[in-house]
Parts: sequence; C-alpha cells; structure tokens
Amino acid sequence: MSYDPTQHPGPIPFLTRREMLRQTSTGFGWLALSALMADKAYAGVSQALAEGPLAPKAPDFVPKVKNVIFCYMSGGLSHIDSFDPKPRLVAEAGQPMPFQTERTMFNQDGNILPSPWEFTNYGQSGIPVSALFPHVGSIADELTVIRSMTAPFMEHAQANFYFHCGMPFTGFPSMGSWITYGLGSDNQNLPGFVVLGSGGIPLGGVNVFGNGFLPAIHQGSLIYPEHASPLHNVQPSESDASQRGRLSFINDLDDGFLQQTNGHAQVEAAIDNYEIAYRMQTAVPELVDLAGETEATKTLYGLDSPNASTVAYGRQCLVARRLIERGVRFVELTMVGTDGMGQAANPWDQHTKLEEGHTANALTVDQPVAGLVKDLKSRGLLDETLVVFSGEFGRTPFVQGTNGRDHNPMGFSLWLAGGGLKKGFIYGQTDEYGYRVVENAHTVRDLHATVLHLLGLDYTNLTYRFGGRDFRLTDVDGHPIRGILA
Repeated sequence: MSYDPTQHPGPIPFLTRREMLRQTSTGFGWLALSALMADKAYAGVSQALAEGPLAPKAPDFVPKVKNVIFCYMSGGLSHIDSFDPKPRLVAEAGQPMPFQTERTMFNQDGNILPSPWEFTNYGQSGIPVSALFPHVGSIADELTVIRSMTAPFMEHAQANFYFHCGMPFTGFPSMGSWITYGLGSDNQNLPGFVVLGSGGIPLGGVNVFGNGFLPAIHQGSLIYPEHASPLHNVQPSESDASQRGRLSFINDLDDGFLQQTNGHAQVEAAIDNYEIAYRMQTAVPELVDLAGETEATKTLYGLDSPNASTVAYGRQCLVARRLIERGVRFVELTMVGTDGMGQAANPWDQHTKLEEGHTANALTVDQPVAGLVKDLKSRGLLDETLVVFSGEFGRTPFVQGTNGRDHNPMGFSLWLAGGGLKKGFIYGQTDEYGYRVVENAHTVRDLHATVLHLLGLDYTNLTYRFGGRDFRLTDVDGHPIRGILA
C-alpha cells in the first residue's frame, strides 16, 4: 500500500522503545528487565545501574544512624492521653477553659475533659506514660519524648502531606524519597523506600509516599506482608528460561535507548525500577516469610495475640526489622483499623468515643512497637536505626460533643528511639492544659532536619532543582532539634 499524505499528515513516526515494550509479549517488558543485566557480559548497563540513583552514596558527615522506621499514627493520637500528663485537667474537669481558644476543626467545643487513663513513671528516667501504653512504658529509658511539636494545619490531608513531605499538598517528595535520593540504598534487590500496606493509606492518598519531582525510583513501594502475593505481579507467570530470553531482548533495547539519551537521569531511574522489579521476584517472598523467626521473637511482637489488629501491626513491625537488616533505607508502617473504631485511613481520629477508640488503637500498636525497639536493641541494630512514632497532630484538652476530642496542631507529642539521641529524655513543654507549646517549640520541618542530620546529611544541601528553583525537604525554615542530640 502506498503512503497517502492526505490520510497520514506529517512523517511516519518510528517505533519507540515505549511502544515496543507495550506491544510485545503482552507488555511484560514494563514489569522488569533481564537478570542478565547483573551479569558481567552486560557491563555497560550494569555499570550504569551500579552508579545509578539507588547506589549507596556517602553521607556528608559521619552518621549516627543508617536507617529509619516510621510508625505513623494516622488520625492524631492524643498527647494528653499518652505522653504528656496534665493534672490540672483532672482538677478542673467539667469547667470551661479559662482562656480564649482558637477555632477547631468542627467548633463543637465543650468543657475541660481529663484523661481517662492513669499515668505511670517508667524506668530509671521516670518518663510518664499512660495506661494505654504499658509495653512502650517498658522501653521508656530508650525513648526521646518531644512534647513541643507543632504543625500549621489542622485538617488531616494537609497535615499528612506536611508531615511526610514538608508541604501541605501533593506533588512534593516524601521524607523516604528525599532520604534515598540523598543516600541511596544498601540493598539493590529491594526498593530503598518501602511502605508496609497492611493498614490504611492516610488521608491524602498514596502521594504522601510519592517521589514528587524526584526520579521515580525514589517513590515508596507498597508491600503487603500478609498477602499471598505481597507485591503485585511479583510472581512470574512463565518459566525462568522463557523470562530470561524475553528480558535479554528488552535489555538490548534499553541499553540502546539509554545511550541515545546520554544516560538521562529519568531514563536511568526507569530502567533501574524495572531491574529492581525483576530481582524483587526472589527478594520479596523471602522477606515476608517469617518461618525462620523463633517463636519467642514472634511472641515479642504480639503475633500470638488474640487481637487480630495486634497481629497485623506486629507483622509489619517484624517485617520492618527484616527490611532494615537487609539494608533498606526507609520503612513506613501504616496504621491498622481497629474494631470499627474510626476509618482505616485515620484510626486515631476520635471526635467521639475517645476512650473506646484510643483503647483499641493502643492495643493494636503498643506491644508490637515496644517489641520492635527491644528486638532492634538485642540484635545491636538500635544504635544504627531511628524509630519515629507520631501522628500528624494532637487533640484538644476540652471535649468535642460529649466524649471526643478535636484536632490540636498547636502542641503535641511524639517519641524517637535509636542512635544519636539522648535516651530516657523529655524535651519541650506544653502549658498546664496541654493546649499550646510554651517551651522549645518546633515544627515538623525541624523534625525532618533532625532525621537528615542523624543520617549524616546536610539538610541545607539536600536539594533538587525543579521549576526553576531549588527545593529541599526542610524548605527554608527547618533546623535540627539540637536539644535532643546526644
């Protein structure tokens, strides 16, 4: 058939790499590259990958820790019911707040509501922890409790993006993405940034784990350790010999395209993603197989608990330890919904039924998180790991409706454990009602700067040019919290 320019205006396009991968072999090429890329016979592309976006990078200075485990309490854990006791609330229970308060999320504000839980001083440090968290209390001497965190947003999605990305909206890289961009990963068979998806995705959606404008290799990869297939398409549908032959052909296409683009960073990142996807076919099933763990270890994490949500969160914590053992740089755990108390996206959001909801949520995470810290310490891993435990904001000291608490971003608590920190230490203070910070106020960007500092990264130099300006996780106002550093 002859070419008719009236039917096909313009030049006939050549078959692009993307079209080739999409049209051949039912698109399997989008899933992975050949394992032969790791063979010395393919040194050209293999060398590019070895020096690629996830290759280990030297920190700016000697780091205190190598990895981060982020236990995110989505929905807003109440600080005054967990790690910041306020006796004055008991003394003035049922009375109006003695000063003018700011508007809240729903403006259904009532009188002072004391905590339903007693506090106990734990360990040699005497850190007070409420009856919600007896297991966390048992590791009090490992904790650094910050009681003076603030956030400028009281709405969940904005606060979730801010806590993860340093900005209140989508399109910016998550903390794990920035860290793998700055340091790479010590495991080339798994992503550098892993999100364990047994729980709900925080309000705002999966972009809270996104790479934003950073290369795609730095986005969070969701793994579901309780599923038969913990990662979509991780189990090959053909024989290894067939797959190797198919991917060898794809390797040739990728090699040529990479050379045509002169090693363009985004192309290199895409190729690296496919290569990791192939290697994960072996690495992920081995990762989530807990058969080799002792019964004592499983019990430590609560895997024998009669409470299903404790088991689910305990499995996440145990897999998180296995991930950092394998050199994965940043691991985030998702909060499991509990007995219908709140949505899976924000289980700690008790605008009503505070006592029922917080009790169920604490039962879910208390033993597994404490078990994680104990296990890391017993294996000599705690000194090189940073564990972060926090929600996006706190709760009000006055009641919402009849038995709940509204959002309070003006002062809340979180705790850290791991290397480079003052252990058994309380930093900062809210007022006598737990309403506002009155000493050592800090923002979440300061927390980000602290995490980067502990990892040996100069937070002012960790930048990426996008849209004509340099961006960084801490923006222009985040600074390390020096008062908690050992």
